[in-house]
Amino acid sequence: MIGIFDSGIGGLTTVRALMDVLPGHDLIYFGDTARTPYGSKSRETVIRYAIENTEFLLEHGAKVIVMACNTASSVATEVLMEKYHVPVFEVITPAVERAVNQSPRAQIGVIGTRGTINSGIYERLIKEKIPTANVFSSPCPLLVPLVEEGWFDRPETRMIVKKYLHPLKIRQVDSLILGCTHYPLLKDIIQKKIGKNVKVIDSSVAVAEKISRFFADHPDMDQLIEKNGKADLFVSDITEQFEKTASTILKKKVFLNRV
Repeated sequence: MIGIFDSGIGGLTTVRALMDVLPGHDLIYFGDTARTPYGSKSRETVIRYAIENTEFLLEHGAKVIVMACNTASSVATEVLMEKYHVPVFEVITPAVERAVNQSPRAQIGVIGTRGTINSGIYERLIKEKIPTANVFSSPCPLLVPLVEEGWFDRPETRMIVKKYLHPLKIRQVDSLILGCTHYPLLKDIIQKKIGKNVKVIDSSVAVAEKISRFFADHPDMDQLIEKNGKADLFVSDITEQFEKTASTILKKKVFLNRV
């Protein structure tokens, strides 16, 4: 199975992307809904959570680990790669690669949790590829709770998105990285508020396509993944709203298993 974890249920956008790109591959997902959000936690705490989440997925048969959490990706990637002898994917590098290729003026905006933005990981990776790039970042701490509550198209959500994006809009960015896997659920609003000429980069799609290429280049690893079209979904806390939001993301009725 391909194992995916996130701080909440927003990482199901990565599950959805994997279902589209790798139909039939078995998936197991863990959303740490009891401890969300990760963006306000310390580096040490996020690393501990990432290790615990990875252990859970491996114990349930995962052969590949996907961190569908930008905050965890920004601080725990090297730790997980050193600790576990399985392929580990994160959502930051694929999004950076896509933004660099699709930003003709190298004016790149990034939105994410405070933890992700404060890490400076996006700016560092972008400037490694394009030293002259201008990177403008904006923390958006309220967006994760809005997604978790299913407020995808509320006036309050539109107002908050507009406020968060204003500093990036006046900088005239030509691409915008959604630096949190919750944010694709607000992609329509974000695109409208940032402007139709700005390329919005969905990290969940970018990482799914990178994993697909990895399997194409490593058929031995691909053979280790069962292909029954099964997706097991686990969370550390569950509410009726979580199940509704999960069903919206995956576009079908789903049931979450609490662990």
